[in-house]
Amino acid sequence: MSLAAYCTICCRRIGSSTSSSKSDLQWKDIRNIAKLTGSCFLGGSLFITYEILALKKAVTLDTQVVEKEKLKSYIYVETISLNPREELGITHQARKELHRALRKVLATPAKIFRNPFDGHFSSADLEDHECTLWFLLKKSQSDDRMVRLQAVKQMTENSHWQDYQYRTVAQACDMRTTIGLARSRDTDLRFFLSPPHLPKDYSIEEELQKLLASLPQTELDQCIQYFTSLALKESSQALAAQRGGLWCFGGSGLPYAESLSEVPSATAEMFCLEALVKHSEVSAHCDKIEANGGLQLLQRIYELHKESPKIQRNIVRIIGNMALHENLHSAIVRSGWVSILAEAMKSPHVIQASHAARALANLDRETVQEKYLDGVFVLHPQCRSSQPIKADVLFIHGLLGAAFKTWRQQDSDQSQNEKISEEKEGYTQCWPKTWLATDCPALRIISVEYDTQLSDWKAKCPVENHRKSIAYRSNELLNKLKAAGVGDRPVIWISHSMGGLLVKKMLVEASKNPEMNPLINNTRGIIFYSVPHHGSQLAEYSVNVRYLLFPSVEVKELSKDCPALKKLHNDFLTFAQDRNFQVLNFVETLPTRIGSMIKLHVVPVESADLGIGDLIPVEVNHLNICKPQKKDTFLYQRTLKFIRDSLARDLKN
Repeated sequence: MSLAAYCTICCRRIGSSTSSSKSDLQWKDIRNIAKLTGSCFLGGSLFITYEILALKKAVTLDTQVVEKEKLKSYIYVETISLNPREELGITHQARKELHRALRKVLATPAKIFRNPFDGHFSSADLEDHECTLWFLLKKSQSDDRMVRLQAVKQMTENSHWQDYQYRTVAQACDMRTTIGLARSRDTDLRFFLSPPHLPKDYSIEEELQKLLASLPQTELDQCIQYFTSLALKESSQALAAQRGGLWCFGGSGLPYAESLSEVPSATAEMFCLEALVKHSEVSAHCDKIEANGGLQLLQRIYELHKESPKIQRNIVRIIGNMALHENLHSAIVRSGWVSILAEAMKSPHVIQASHAARALANLDRETVQEKYLDGVFVLHPQCRSSQPIKADVLFIHGLLGAAFKTWRQQDSDQSQNEKISEEKEGYTQCWPKTWLATDCPALRIISVEYDTQLSDWKAKCPVENHRKSIAYRSNELLNKLKAAGVGDRPVIWISHSMGGLLVKKMLVEASKNPEMNPLINNTRGIIFYSVPHHGSQLAEYSVNVRYLLFPSVEVKELSKDCPALKKLHNDFLTFAQDRNFQVLNFVETLPTRIGSMIKLHVVPVESADLGIGDLIPVEVNHLNICKPQKKDTFLYQRTLKFIRDSLARDLKN
């Protein structure tokens, strides 16, 4: 029964009593009202005191208020004026009873938090579920880590709680508990306080530029300084004009410029955010962003751009980078970001949810020892889980690919032609997160993304060429994966296109570093999806075609005559001879259409033949070689079998 209904029944019972029977009135109902009243007070949404001001008059509640009480944590009771002479009798006693009950309600949590936890307080004048709430809050602040974790878990399992109880927890719990609740599966969003109100009377673009201009230009490489300068000084049209042709090798798609004069436009606001993403990779700059009000400014931009997932993702990337530094955790929580991230984690869009999950994982020092740097995403498990993790599976995309879309389910002809909804088709945006996580729940599944910001801008940095080399990128990824704890468990590597060359380079370089021995020894298997071990025809096209496909260092390194590519191949074969890991190679057999002009067999069979491991041709093109059409297709099932076979011994232990 709701509080409003119960109060109404009790008060009518009191009001309907005759004057001769007032002295015989049972105080049970008044005490119960007092208990419920005290509970509402603890909910924090409103200080409410129910006073029985006249027992001769029935207290009635507005029906609309009763309906609202179902959704809110408070109700309003109509005030009744009384004759002062009536203060002393039974009305005065009712007031005293209510105030006494409120004092007990206030004293109970104080007593619980003051004394060592001993299981229960039989003397507490509260309902069982009220005691449970405060005991869980007490346990969540225990010195024993396991007690704290169990308390958070029990909080999320109390689905019978009322609105005011969630609000009580939101106001009374500490930062550690708040973050734990946000990372719990199916947690109720009422556990989190709403972000504070932000000022509206300022220009977002101007404030962004001020924030960006206030950041030091030290500890940044020349490319980041260059892009910061562009964001501050150049117009969006000038930036767009610097965009060259579009190309993609091994990515989630092959964007094609139907007309080189039709260049995508970008706002100055977007470029400022993208520059801030790079600044947030520097620890000292994160402190400056927080000190200059960046958390609040980013929150306002996030609210104003609910229709722009890309802008919101860039903002969450910044928060996720700032969360790498524990000295900023309290500021991030105080500014209300936990509630925003907790809501974003529930998004049906895998990219939005994964960005939020990364930020919360970096905040959660209670259960997460690893740190996930920019571009490293845990696809499973994204929430706290009691399932022990026994091995890691890493997904490395190709150039200009993506950590999510590269690994989506292949689009069927029917869904393309008839535009059937994803839900009706059972479509998945990321099969490692859905299919593989379900089939192998004991795996930590990680997908990485590299150089995404520079790729999105398409603006050439004068000193950027060295950043695009396989050697530079592999070293950068290796450091990020080490921070994420990759190598502490058995590892399976899964790569597409040039991503496979990065995997080979990482393993060769790791084998030369004694500190990386755990990663080498724990590598159990590698899957290559159409990896050009011996080069690609893409690099052999004419100058005009290569201009269309955005020629770069990466394309030159794919040439069959490239010395670096040949050396990498020989070094890897030498490295693999004495190692006990399995290899599986898939290769496309269909050409890939690039726009309306080019049809290219990107990686032929002879180039995909590593020389070790099985080589399996699949009747798909270069883009779809890593995108199974359905869960029961050969491509996915063979991949799943390889993972299970390679980890058979580890998964049994």
